[in-house]
Amino acid sequence: MATVIRFARHGTKKKPYFRIVVQNKTAARDGRFIEHIGSFNPVKEGSVAVERDRLEYWLGTGAVMSDSVKNRVKILQKQWQGASPATAPTAPPPKKAKQAAKTKEA
Repeated sequence: MATVIRFARHGTKKKPYFRIVVQNKTAARDGRFIEHIGSFNPVKEGSVAVERDRLEYWLGTGAVMSDSVKNRVKILQKQWQGASPATAPTAPPPKKAKQAAKTKEA
């Protein structure tokens, strides 16, 4: 059985919320999943949370991340390399500080 780590969409219209799940490759996007290992909220910038040990377990067993999940988790993996699991942050820093600086200049 080929497994894939991908998003399952939840939430309402124009307010999406995604769960990061491990599924059989042939299952529907929002269908039956094996395990829920994290979440992603695109409404809140930088809101990605993943259970590191479960992600590493599934990657070790041969699961493949989808491209969209890989892009979101790549930032977390870089942070995990330099930190211990107890101190690893769950999300990148928010980008609102940069936006506020741009509005002050204008």
